[in-house]
Amino acid sequence: MSAFFADRNVVLEDERVRLRPLVAADVDALAEVAFDPAIWKFFVASIQTRDDLQRFVDEGVESTRAGTALAFTVVDKASGAVVGSTRFGNLSARDQRVEVGWTWLGRKFQGTGTNTRCKQLLMAYAFEQQGVQRTEFKTDVLNQPARRALLKVGCTEEGVLRSHTLMPGGRRRDTIYYSVLAGEWPGVKQRLSDLIKTGGGGPC
Repeated sequence: MSAFFADRNVVLEDERVRLRPLVAADVDALAEVAFDPAIWKFFVASIQTRDDLQRFVDEGVESTRAGTALAFTVVDKASGAVVGSTRFGNLSARDQRVEVGWTWLGRKFQGTGTNTRCKQLLMAYAFEQQGVQRTEFKTDVLNQPARRALLKVGCTEEGVLRSHTLMPGGRRRDTIYYSVLAGEWPGVKQRLSDLIKTGGGGPC
């Protein structure tokens, strides 16, 4: 096993989705799908302009370079289109822990199973290739679709951090955490596979 998430060029893919390293030049392709306000309703970043998107991409690229994250561009293999982004963050080699998040997809690709496939690829890499003991997720307590989707695949709801994050509009967000532990991964993996087979999708 290589050093903890040390491969900055790793590509994760299945028959429909490819996750490749996010690069600064991806802003052009991402701009084709990014500027829908509904995408960012519960997101901690407000992406309204090309400059906003460039800052988001640059931060992901720099975090990857610094070793604090591993950011990906999501590609639909059938069309070759760039459809969104996702990443690993809050990497902790000492604690064998990683967060999966910062995920967004163009509206056309939401509810298609793309996000489910991304989650399966990311968690498989984390548990099976990097030996993590805990994968965690967090979202806005108001984001009921995301909360239902996380429970649907077998994540455990852990608790709420009150007044946790200042949102772009000035609201203080209560943040809810979910996790999957290494011993739970086989069951979660099967649930993800079943959802993919039946065409079950989930929101970002």
